Amino acid sequence: MNKFLLTVTAFAMALSANAQQNATITAKDYERAEGFLSYSTSPLVYRANVSPRWLPNGKFWYSVSTPNGTEFILVDPVKRSRTAAFDAQKLASALSTASGQTYNANKLPFQSIGYSADGKYITFGADGKKWMYDAQANKVLADTTKAQANAGGRLTGRAARGGGNEVVSPDGTKAVFIQDYNLWVRDLSTGKKTQLTTDGVKDFGYATDNAGWTMSDRPIVSWSPDSKKVATFQQDQRKASDMYLVTTNVGKPTLMAWKYPLPGDKDIVTIQRVIIDVEKPKVIRFNIAPDPHRATLSDDIASSGSLDDADWKADGSEFAFVSTSRDHKNEKFRIANATTGQVREVFEETVKTQYESGWGAINWRYLPASKEIIWFSERDNWGHLYLYDATTGKLKNQITKGNFVVTKLLKVDEKSRTLYFMAGGREPGNPYFAHFYKIGFNGKGLTLLTPEAGNHNISFSPKEDYFVDSYSQPDVPAVTVLRDMKGNLLATLEKTDISRLEATGWKVPTPVKLKANDGTTDIYGLIFTPTKMDAGKKYPVIDYIYPGPQGGSVGSWSFAASRGDNQSLAELGFIVVVIEGTSNPLRSKSFHDMSYGNMGENTLPDQITAIKQLAPKYPIDTTKVGIWGHSGGGFATATAMFKYPDFFKVGISESGNHENRNYEDDWGERYNGLVENSNYDAQANQNFAKNLKGKLMLVHGMMDNNVPPYNTLLVVEALEKANKSFDLVIFPNSAHGYGQYSYYMMRRRWDYFVKNLLGAEPPYDYQLGPKANKR
Repeated sequence: MNKFLLTVTAFAMALSANAQQNATITAKDYERAEGFLSYSTSPLVYRANVSPRWLPNGKFWYSVSTPNGTEFILVDPVKRSRTAAFDAQKLASALSTASGQTYNANKLPFQSIGYSADGKYITFGADGKKWMYDAQANKVLADTTKAQANAGGRLTGRAARGGGNEVVSPDGTKAVFIQDYNLWVRDLSTGKKTQLTTDGVKDFGYATDNAGWTMSDRPIVSWSPDSKKVATFQQDQRKASDMYLVTTNVGKPTLMAWKYPLPGDKDIVTIQRVIIDVEKPKVIRFNIAPDPHRATLSDDIASSGSLDDADWKADGSEFAFVSTSRDHKNEKFRIANATTGQVREVFEETVKTQYESGWGAINWRYLPASKEIIWFSERDNWGHLYLYDATTGKLKNQITKGNFVVTKLLKVDEKSRTLYFMAGGREPGNPYFAHFYKIGFNGKGLTLLTPEAGNHNISFSPKEDYFVDSYSQPDVPAVTVLRDMKGNLLATLEKTDISRLEATGWKVPTPVKLKANDGTTDIYGLIFTPTKMDAGKKYPVIDYIYPGPQGGSVGSWSFAASRGDNQSLAELGFIVVVIEGTSNPLRSKSFHDMSYGNMGENTLPDQITAIKQLAPKYPIDTTKVGIWGHSGGGFATATAMFKYPDFFKVGISESGNHENRNYEDDWGERYNGLVENSNYDAQANQNFAKNLKGKLMLVHGMMDNNVPPYNTLLVVEALEKANKSFDLVIFPNSAHGYGQYSYYMMRRRWDYFVKNLLGAEPPYDYQLGPKANKR
């Protein structure tokens, strides 16, 4: 009798398990999940993304989307006023009269406006024509004005460079460009071109933009403030090793070859620093040995849009710079005489692991007027600012102190001797929230200028006497305010409206605070659960991972209606976790260095510990854990499947740098150490592929010039040698991202987790993407 009951029970359980395995996820389910992607959610978020456009009179305008259309707002900081930039109904009526076409006030045919120099007219474009609107007369006429130039905040990146492959001088009269490996200058009024250097040759050219993983034809220079000189370099990559990729096409493939040194290479790219007199063409070489192609934040020495680690004296007589060692452990602060090329060593800093000058910004400044230097260091285990004497190289005083991290030095007011900066970890709560502060050069008067809880994003007025602050949290939409430089609240500009988004059933992710694998260190993350959950049911887990160490899984801690496809996957029947593990930045130096020399740890012990901690609080099935990531996340995913095969059952590894001796020289040598001093073998995924037990999908673009595809092919070969079954998706002509195939890859990701982790059958070849979106 007992045996019979046991047999019946076992049979019933088997039927139930078989039914689950044969469950089906329908196209309707995918369509619902698709509704949580950004192209579905963003149109339902209103009064967000304020981007001020400053005018010469000190006012600014911005536009925001509303349920009724675009709204234009004019703000006067002096009067603390916020008003409509114009009466939309009146303008629409006047434009209809002037153009002969009918326009609706809620759907005006322009997204940007301008103002005439006298401030009388608002200017705009519609249907290929330029118009001006006289609000007092309520008339729209053909635009004959000279418009005020919008005085937007300080430009960075490509905008600061003038666009294209030229770099425009500060006075706007000339631009430098590369031709035949040499640097030239073009007079912007006459078009006259003048050659500035003559000895540039292939692989030893001037201002070359090639960091291996990123490259372009634009020159890397730093113009002097007086527009008379440029600081740059002659880049020596003659002995550096090559990287190769080949296209896939009908007929013979095209070979792509470029300089791409690897960790352990005897010869890497070096730069010979020079200053070029543009007015009387002359090359002034620095009297120092060539520097490794490195900067204090990376080896992409043009990440800010011009030459990194560069600071000129206002009259162009001196040029301050930092030389970084190959392994990022030694930094030398130097000042060059811009006329003679003589270089003076001011001071240096040497660290045990790797030096960085901040997060997202290089935080040192040369202050020649007072003969001082603002320097960034983590010497007391936290990222802080220090004041040095530029003449003696001696430390005068530490400026910021405490258990927090200065991330970005935004403004140096030399007259009042005040610094304005972003920092994280000083205020209670989430240490990744960035706040805005000011402090005196002497370390006194530390003042919090953005007191509200959340992650703050600051935009200065052109004169830097006001700032617009947008603050939010992952689960709290943004509020945008205007403040003066004392932190006084002048006006609340916008509060993000997500009411229509919430009406669809959308919900925010849940922030969590957990313990790292060491049992003591706090770590943070986000949890995405289905909007409709069945009582008593346990859900498989998907761990989205990006282990850094130069970034983290969460990315921005500001509000976002969609974070990739995390919520979409949750809607398909999963609980998705995104955890910032130890060794990621924006915390203490010791936190960031926890896996230095052992980069293959990939925060995975923290991920496992976090999921186990979450299991008692959420209906998580820890016997069904999946993991996926891209690039460094692809590296971590394969490591998870090979080193923790009993915990992670399904993995999708996209474009992973599985063997860091096959990835560009700087990244591994910065975070892992030089090859001769670190065990790269212990971190190479192909060496552990034989341990695979679960379902693994490998993905790579065969024209990936960031992480070359041979990283994944090494793992493919190892799996084949070990007689392991796996899945492979190749994008023959795609780079590191998959471009037009991104939604195809997303759909394949959904299918893979649905089938192998949920045990259900996905809809066949569902068409995913904005054009196919049916919501």
